[in-house]
Amino acid sequence: AEKYQTYLLVLLGEEYSKRNLTMQLHLSCLRNPNTLMFNKLGPDTGFDTINSSTAPIKFAKLLDALNVKNALPKTIVYSLDPSDNRLLETIINAFQGEGIKGKIQHGSAWWFNDAKFGMLDHFEALAEDGVLGNFIGMLTDSRSFVSYTRHEYFRRILCKFISNQVQTGEYPCDEKMLKTVVQNVSYYNAKRYFGI
Repeated sequence: AEKYQTYLLVLLGEEYSKRNLTMQLHLSCLRNPNTLMFNKLGPDTGFDTINSSTAPIKFAKLLDALNVKNALPKTIVYSLDPSDNRLLETIINAFQGEGIKGKIQHGSAWWFNDAKFGMLDHFEALAEDGVLGNFIGMLTDSRSFVSYTRHEYFRRILCKFISNQVQTGEYPCDEKMLKTVVQNVSYYNAKRYFGI
C-alpha cells in the first residue's frame, strides 16, 4: 500500500508540475482512533487526533523524488503535530529554488493548531527557520461561512506577533516595511503564488 501511495503521489506531483498546479499535503493526522464511537457515529465525527509519526521524513523523500526528476510542483504542507514545525521548516528550506518565491510553503496552523497559540508557534517557526514575509497566509474552508472570520482573527494575531518582534528589537521599526509584510502575508503572496 505504501509503495502504491508513493507511486501515486510522485505521479500526481509530476502532473501538478506540468500544469503549474499546487500540491497540498496534510501530515500527522490519526483518523478515527475510537472504535466504539466510529461504529456508533461513523467517520469524521470529531474523534480524530494529532499523530506523531515519520510523516515529515517521508515528505522530504517525496520532495526529493520529484526534485531529481525536475518535476517538483509548488507545494504546501500542513501538519497537525506542532512539534513538526521546525523540522518542516528545515525540509522546506532544503528544496527552495529559483523562479518561485516560497515555492515550498509551510501551510498555516491547521485544525487543532488553528487557534492563538498554534498560530503564534507557527509564526515563530516561520520567522526563525523560514521566511515569514514569503508566507501565503491563512487558508479557508470555503464550505463553512464562519471560517471566513478566521482570516480576521489570523491577521490580528499576525500583527500582534510582528509588533512584539518590533518591541523586542527583532524586527526594525519601519512602518512601510511592516505594512508590506502584513499585506503580503494577508493577501498578495497568495495572489502571486496561485496566479490569481
